[in-house]
Amino acid sequence: MRIQALSYRVIMAKRTKKVGIVGKYGTRYGASLRKMVKKMEVTQHSRYTCVFCGKEAMKRKAVGIWSCSKCNKTVAGGA
Repeated sequence: MRIQALSYRVIMAKRTKKVGIVGKYGTRYGASLRKMVKKMEVTQHSRYTCVFCGKEAMKRKAVGIWSCSKCNKTVAGGA
């Protein structure tokens, strides 16, 4: 008895190459509004340099609350 290995290709979902994070909105709301939202969402989801430890680990927790994952400092404000 011989067991043969099944070889098949896994087809992954298509990614959003051009639109990035605003691909979830599809064709709705217009291109200009989606570009503005993209700029805002990319900046709020990115990591920033911590002023205390100097590492790039400052992440947004909520509106106006930023916390560093390396030194566990939390900073409020920044508006």
